[in-house]
Amino acid sequence: MATKNGTWAYRDAFDGFARTYFRRFGDGVVSSVGLGTYLGDPTDAVDESYHDTTVRALESGINVVDTAINYRAQRSERVVGRALADADVDREAVLLATKGGFVPFDHGRPADPAAYVREQYVDRGIVDPDDLARGIHCIAPGFLDDQLDRSLSNLDVDTIDLYYVHNPETQLEENSREAVYDRLEEAFTLLENRAAAGDVRHYGVATWQCFRVPPDHDAYLSLAEVVNRARAASDAAGTAATHLRAIQLPFNVHMADAFTVEAHESVEGRQSALRFAHEAGLNVFTSASLGQGELAREGAIPDAVDAKLAGETPAQRAINFARSAPGVTCSLVGMSDPDHLEENLAAGTFEPMGARAFDRTFE
Repeated sequence: MATKNGTWAYRDAFDGFARTYFRRFGDGVVSSVGLGTYLGDPTDAVDESYHDTTVRALESGINVVDTAINYRAQRSERVVGRALADADVDREAVLLATKGGFVPFDHGRPADPAAYVREQYVDRGIVDPDDLARGIHCIAPGFLDDQLDRSLSNLDVDTIDLYYVHNPETQLEENSREAVYDRLEEAFTLLENRAAAGDVRHYGVATWQCFRVPPDHDAYLSLAEVVNRARAASDAAGTAATHLRAIQLPFNVHMADAFTVEAHESVEGRQSALRFAHEAGLNVFTSASLGQGELAREGAIPDAVDAKLAGETPAQRAINFARSAPGVTCSLVGMSDPDHLEENLAAGTFEPMGARAFDRTFE
């Protein structure tokens, strides 16, 4: 697993990045550009491209790799595991993150997805049909326990550094908000126990909508309540302190709600997701940093914002916008192309905007 000494030694091996490129994560440090593995077809060719890109990324200054068991029908996890073994980098230098929640296929999409879920998960007692949302999503402890074991095997590691409960707002489509909080607490209790056993070091919540929409939105979940449920889970598991460490959410120049929408109650009143997370001691990892490639196009970033961003290409400036947001630890970028890796990695050689300059982009 990632360690203090391993990550600091990794940082010290590179001297071409800007001062704030590496940022604190617990007692260690991580790169503020991370490699994502969501996009791409479940094919051997894409596997090889991800493998080669991930190896180069790890050897070039990116020590955050983000995946999920359902990405590319478990193939992304397996490729990440292979790349981690092949890269000339110490395992203790790398923050490895994955997720569980969506029922994954295996190797490729089956001809009858519903039949696959029924035969592989429901009939085997891994999933109770009452716990499924939309027929594809489950955060029940028994299911996450199974998924965590599969992820450890896919990645071929003893410990996962950061294990996310994946898009819990999916459960809101068929359950009350209170019921979803209860399910999250049960999931967190399972993860507290797995953390005590050494299978995960930290856990978090990876989301799409729930933390960046107003409280009256159907997909809303309160960060304050999520933190409270993690504390209750820690008490139930008997751990000394909660292992809840991070959240993941989309953030880019066109999706800045995590900074602009004050949706989460605190002692100081309502706060944005980014501010609340920072004050609660949670690290923030941003997804969709390039808007699935849209922001890499000339003219996609508004001129007034683009002029304030450092970087030679639109992609670099878009990444640096996400890295500039107060409280952001790491901005994830999907990368399966070595050429894109070089361009995206070079964003870290430029300083992001300071807090005041970032604030002024919203005036």
